Amino acid sequence: MAVKVRFAPSPTGKLHVGNVRAALFNWLFARRTAGTFLLRSDDTDRLRSTTAFEDQIRHDLTWLGLHHDEFARQSERFDAYRAVAEELKAQSLLYPCYETPEELDRQRKLRRARGLPPVYDRAALSLSPDEKAALEAEGRQPHWRFKLSRSVVEWDDMIRGETKVDTSSISDPVLIREDGQFLYTLPSCVDDVDMGITHIIRGEDHVTNTAAQLEIFAAILSIRGGGDLPQFGHHSLLVGKDGEQLSKRLGSLTIEDLRAQGIEAAAITSLLARLGTADPVIPAADLDMLAEGFAFDRLGRAPARFNQTELIALNARLLHEMPYERLKGRLAQLDIDDRLWEAVKGNIETIADACEWRDIIEKPIEPVIAEEDRPVTEAAAAAVPDREVGPEDWPAIIDAVKAETGRKGKKLFMPLRLALTGKSFGPEMPVLFTLIGAARAKQRFLGEDA
Repeated sequence: MAVKVRFAPSPTGKLHVGNVRAALFNWLFARRTAGTFLLRSDDTDRLRSTTAFEDQIRHDLTWLGLHHDEFARQSERFDAYRAVAEELKAQSLLYPCYETPEELDRQRKLRRARGLPPVYDRAALSLSPDEKAALEAEGRQPHWRFKLSRSVVEWDDMIRGETKVDTSSISDPVLIREDGQFLYTLPSCVDDVDMGITHIIRGEDHVTNTAAQLEIFAAILSIRGGGDLPQFGHHSLLVGKDGEQLSKRLGSLTIEDLRAQGIEAAAITSLLARLGTADPVIPAADLDMLAEGFAFDRLGRAPARFNQTELIALNARLLHEMPYERLKGRLAQLDIDDRLWEAVKGNIETIADACEWRDIIEKPIEPVIAEEDRPVTEAAAAAVPDREVGPEDWPAIIDAVKAETGRKGKKLFMPLRLALTGKSFGPEMPVLFTLIGAARAKQRFLGEDA
């Protein structure tokens, strides 16, 4: 069977690390199996869905390297949903209910007080045609629920293994609201059947939904003349580094924000691909490398801990190992050549840090020279040769300053670094000195730069 998976975000907000993890798992599985990755815009919520969010989602996925093979948009398929809904109504699997939200809330509280599960009591099934007509005469419009079998639904989950849910413990799901708007479940199931989705990979918060949806899938497949149910895999959810729920902070972890912070796409995918597994997190600049090692049996059941500090460290490791040719187009636009990149890449966390070192090397700075260190820097200025310099000249300058001042160790090296760069840390000084050049280095050692 040819594999076909889908990532189906609602364009009502921006992509964050939580839903990107689901997209990544689907994409990696499709690539490893030579399957198809469908991006579907679940935009049936016409009030909250926007083309701006849809465009942003597509842009973010492309930036991450998660290119889709096919694209679909639910708002273009309402006729298909209506047709299936009518078939389900004809089979009495979709039935009208007239309770208000307040009445349903009161019903749930009463059931809890009696020690019963707070599920819908199916009172609407006993309404006569006259009673329905009377309710509608009052101005009530029905919402429509799918009638579950109230039996145990079982499936072999690709991640969780054998999974069972008793549908008598859950309410018959509402598929159509009072205003006629389809909720997520029916369009999603219809599309999954019609679009040939073979595997559905998503978070474990959908496990209970899956039990209900398997019954809906079976009903739709019967309408469509048969077919296979999709296979399911429910992965663990992301939590913070201390185990706290991450959902409250996801707004600050959107892909757009992480990109603005200078995080590389490969750092995000490298981390998310390995979170929740026993495999070490390593920087992988190539998504195909991640796909080759991707397997559901590597995913654990425990919540996956997301640590933004770990992401930043991984971003740094990725850049430290990145050859200039890999980033040549981006770096050239930033006026960073191969010599500069090789000199500074081991001391940066983001590309923006490389730009900072570019400016330190190429633009005027304010040298940092303490009064007691002026003999050191003046001796260095006198030792700088009046010609083009190379890394091999730096040891000679150090020896000259040492002989002149008697300084050694940190008291020798730190004043020279501060005078040349204004920073107490950074790349190797012989290379920095060469890039700064003799004339500018001499000026900085004297406390001047222009």
